[in-house]
Amino acid sequence: MKRFVIIIIGVVLSLTLRAQTVEEADTQLVNRLLSEARHLPATTNFQLHFARQFLGRPYVAHTLEVNREEQLVVNTRELDCTTLVENVVALTLCMQRHLYTARDFMNALVEMRYRGGIIDGYASRLHYFTDWIEDNTRKGLVTEQQEPIPPFNGIQTINVDYMSQHPQSYRALREQPSLVPLIKASEDSLRGRQYRYIPKQDVRNTEAMRRAVHDGDIIAITCNKPGLDIAHLGFAVWRQDGLHLLNASQLHKKVVEEPMTLGDYLKKHPSHTGIRIVRINK
Repeated sequence: MKRFVIIIIGVVLSLTLRAQTVEEADTQLVNRLLSEARHLPATTNFQLHFARQFLGRPYVAHTLEVNREEQLVVNTRELDCTTLVENVVALTLCMQRHLYTARDFMNALVEMRYRGGIIDGYASRLHYFTDWIEDNTRKGLVTEQQEPIPPFNGIQTINVDYMSQHPQSYRALREQPSLVPLIKASEDSLRGRQYRYIPKQDVRNTEAMRRAVHDGDIIAITCNKPGLDIAHLGFAVWRQDGLHLLNASQLHKKVVEEPMTLGDYLKKHPSHTGIRIVRINK
């Protein structure tokens, strides 16, 4: 039965990937990164290894919003905070599965980016990161860390509606208003859920923090902006002076390891309330 399910999933992904937007430069880069990574020690922190391969790449928003009909978009040349995370996670999953081609990478992108791993229109994409965490937890790809307490002293109650309240900010919703109720249904399914997070005043260089947050963990920055759950994403990097964020930065206009500690970074953003931590399963 397990083999039968795997075959069916493979057929679905194969059919899905017939509709895709990908350039030869992306295919070549992914094949090269996976080929080179095959020769690294098994103990390599592949999340950080792959994330650092993108350092210096330009920050560009809305790179997935290029087609009227939803299809897989691959862009490793220009990144925002979400596509950086997804590209790195897809590469890491390929290494864990001993799969080393661009097609394997694209399969992993579809698997994590869409609800249930199936492209079924714009609303099937996991637009809110809480939704992304929930769906990829069900798939067994990631686990959200919510203990110990401390440092996970805060509780975030989800109340998302930004997309349905601001459809003019999204090309697909502007052009196809019939999608708005589908997005609203996704938002309603998340409303009221609660998650433990580390408040920003507790993001310090302590033993408790170092035990709770590992190098290469996904950091999801929580916020108090109306209608949103997460303001920004990146990867955890521990240095001697504390925790830093490797991210596709709108401020720096490229992928960087922030020179300031994450604690100082959060203090500079009044709307940021803390961090949720998501770990790729091994």
